[in-house]
Amino acid sequence: MNLKKLYTLYSQHYLVDTDTRKIRKNTIYFSLKGENFNGNTFAAEAIKKGASYSIVDEKEFVTSSKTILVDNVLEVLQKLATYHRNFLAIPIIGLTGSNGKTTTKELIHAVLSTQYKITATLGNLNNDIGVPLTLLAMTPYTKIGVVEMGANHQSEIAFLCSIANPDYGYVTNFGKAHLEGFGGIDGVIKGKSELYTHLQENKKTAFVNSDDSIQVSKTTEIDRIFFDESITFLGAEPYVKIKIDAKVIATKLIGKYNYSNICAAITIGRYFNISTQNLKNALENYIATNNRSQIVTTKQKNTLILDAYNANPTSMKAALDNFSTIKSNAKIVILGDMFELGAESKSEHQSISDYCSKLHLNEVLLVGNLFNNTTSRHLKFNSFEDLEKHLLKSQLKNSQILIKGSRGMALERIVAYL
Repeated sequence: MNLKKLYTLYSQHYLVDTDTRKIRKNTIYFSLKGENFNGNTFAAEAIKKGASYSIVDEKEFVTSSKTILVDNVLEVLQKLATYHRNFLAIPIIGLTGSNGKTTTKELIHAVLSTQYKITATLGNLNNDIGVPLTLLAMTPYTKIGVVEMGANHQSEIAFLCSIANPDYGYVTNFGKAHLEGFGGIDGVIKGKSELYTHLQENKKTAFVNSDDSIQVSKTTEIDRIFFDESITFLGAEPYVKIKIDAKVIATKLIGKYNYSNICAAITIGRYFNISTQNLKNALENYIATNNRSQIVTTKQKNTLILDAYNANPTSMKAALDNFSTIKSNAKIVILGDMFELGAESKSEHQSISDYCSKLHLNEVLLVGNLFNNTTSRHLKFNSFEDLEKHLLKSQLKNSQILIKGSRGMALERIVAYL
């Protein structure tokens, strides 16, 4: 079946699924493959559960006229997404960076949604599967699309841009994330800047933080829009408060490191003519979720800053800087290993451990094999189970506690013991 005919089938309902556990009626099921699963084996089940068609790439699973055989399911999903994106011809905002991508994406969505029908990346589905699924979630009612693009190696952002073809782009920052895949910080800058290359080659527009020298230097040949200069930072104790057009906006976002995320959302919102009052409403009503700088109050009267969704040296240091400014007589940090740092892993973990020693903290708990191998006076635990035993004994109370680590550490489990 050619792409145009497949698009005709898709456009009957604008539904696509890849997981038979969440199948929707009249959807088109794409039989994707992974290291430990073969979606082709569920093609018939998808149709039984209500899918209109199943797309497969292994002939033995063609069981009815509702099963469509293609050469490569993932490639067809990606091509269909691009075809759909071009057919809709709506503004697409592409977003990447080392830290703050998802929070920034959600803030942009919140702001633009006050006046437009917006479709944005769900959660952090920002890879070669997530980007096509985001595009295919858009319907003729969508007025603006916001597409988050993640990467851990060179050429990945360029490929995602070829699928999404963004009209606008924003890079949150260039930090020490995925150093192993990118080959160091220079590789990170080169890889994330592939978004800029796409914008330049296609005569599109970049939103730029003028306080970030790398963003400024990488966008000199691109049509660019700098952050709105009328935004004034009023503080972050612990929530970020700003002022714009004589209106004070008191957000529920923790830490000065979220200021640039807020500025990006305001700048993009104003570009698309969002009123100041709607900006204020959107930003004040947005609450971070999914372990991203969440405030959690426990029965033991502990106040937790739960920032356990992910971590790298740049975001870890920013979180520590912010936490050190909080006024409290009992400040404790619990830090988990940072992954995908390659050859820099040992030195970066030692650097964070040393940095903690310079801050006014009552206690530092380091968790994981990587932190356990650092040299420091802090309490170290080789595993989560070791930390668990310590927390059960210590029975922490009346404390301010920062919890941060890479996703693989799943440090949100700590909440139950605090």
